[in-house]
Amino acid sequence: MSEVPCGPDDVPVDRSEGFGERLLGALLDRAHEMPPQLIAPLIAEEIARMGGRTVSVLLQDYEQIMLVPLPGRRLAGGTAVPIAGSHAGRAFLEATLVEVPLSDGIRLFLPLLDGSDQVGVLGVTMDTVDDDDRRLLRRLAGMVADMLVTKNSYTDQFTKARRRAPMTVAAEIQWSLLPPLMMSVPQVEVAGILEPAYAVAGDSFDYALNDEILHLAVIDAMGHGLDAAVMATAAIGAYRHARRADVELAEIYAFMDQVIAEQFGPEHFVTAQMMHLNISTGHLQWVNAGHPEPLLIRDRRVIQRLESRTTLPVGFGGEEPRISELMLRRGDRVLCFTDGLIEEREAGGEQFGLDQLVDIITQVGVKETSVRAMVRVLSHALKRARGGVTSDDATIFLFEWRGDTTDRLATMG
Repeated sequence: MSEVPCGPDDVPVDRSEGFGERLLGALLDRAHEMPPQLIAPLIAEEIARMGGRTVSVLLQDYEQIMLVPLPGRRLAGGTAVPIAGSHAGRAFLEATLVEVPLSDGIRLFLPLLDGSDQVGVLGVTMDTVDDDDRRLLRRLAGMVADMLVTKNSYTDQFTKARRRAPMTVAAEIQWSLLPPLMMSVPQVEVAGILEPAYAVAGDSFDYALNDEILHLAVIDAMGHGLDAAVMATAAIGAYRHARRADVELAEIYAFMDQVIAEQFGPEHFVTAQMMHLNISTGHLQWVNAGHPEPLLIRDRRVIQRLESRTTLPVGFGGEEPRISELMLRRGDRVLCFTDGLIEEREAGGEQFGLDQLVDIITQVGVKETSVRAMVRVLSHALKRARGGVTSDDATIFLFEWRGDTTDRLATMG
C-alpha cells in the first residue's frame, strides 16, 4: 500500500489501485489510441472482467423512436428496441438504471450519458448484482458514452448504425450543424428535435451556455432542399461567430442579417428567434425576426404567447430590433418552434393551427415531466395529429429555467 501525507495533520491517504480503478483505468489507458472498430470488443472485455455478459450498446435513432443495436465483435446484436414501453427505453428517457430479473441472472440497462445528453443505453447481464456492481457499471457507462462521442468525430460507424432510412444531403448538412439534442444543468434544461429527421432542410437550432448566460437560436431558412440547407448553414455560422464575439442580441441580428443579404441577395431570408437567458436570475431577453411567437408554459399549461414587436427576417435589412424581456419563474418552460409545425394542412385541408398545438402541449404535459421526454412525445403526438404529413420542416426547441445552483458540484464530498 502506498500512503502519502495529505494536509497539515499528515493523515495518510491510501493511493493503491483497487479493482474498480484497475478496470476503468485499463479502459481509459487504451481508449485514446483505440480505433473505432475495436471499441465494442474492448467494452465487452472490460465488462467480462466483472462477471458481465451479453453486452449490447443501443443508440438512439434520428427520429427518436427506436434504440438501435451497435454492431461489433463481442456485442449482442438483435433488432431495434422501441423507446416507448421498453426497459431500455425507460433507462434512456429517465436517465436511470433499470434492472430486469431473468431466469439466469439480472439484465441491467444503463443510460449512456455524455455530459447530460443521452447517447443511448448500455445493456449487460449479471448473475447477481450489488451496490458495488451498480456503481462501477454506472461509471463504466459514462466512460463508454464519452468514448462513443469522441470516436464519432472521425468515423461513420456510429452514425450509420443510428440510421433507419435514407437521408437527404440537406438533412446530412443540418444534422452536422446541431449541438447535442439535450443539455441539463441544475439551473436550466434544454432539448430539441428536427422533423422530418431524414429530410429536414432549412430548420436548425443552436445553443451555448457561457457562464451565466444561455444563448439560444431557432432558425428557418426559406425554401426547401439543398438551397435552404446552405442558407441555414450560413445563418448558424453567422450566429455563432457573433455570439462568440460577446455582442448583444441586436448586434447578433445585424451581423446575421448582413451575412445572409450579402451571400444570397435581397430575395432570400431566414426567420429567427434569438434569446439570452440569465440562468441565475431567470431574466429572459429575445429578438423575434419574423418567427412564430414562442409559448410560455407554466405548471404544464400554456399561459401566454411571448408577444413582441417583430423585426424583419434576417437578410431583409431590418432596423435595429427591439429587445423583449421577461422574468421567468422557477419551473417555467419556453417552447420555440418553426412555422411548419402549425401551418401544415390536415387531411381536410385546414391548417393544423396554434390552438391544436396548445391543446396537445397540455395533454402531453400532464404525462411527461422531463424536458427531453416532453419534446420527444410532443413531436410524435403532433405528427400523428397531422396524419403523419410533413411537407415542411417542423422544429421544436424547449427549455426550462430551474433556478438551482451548481455550488455542490464544485466540491468533492
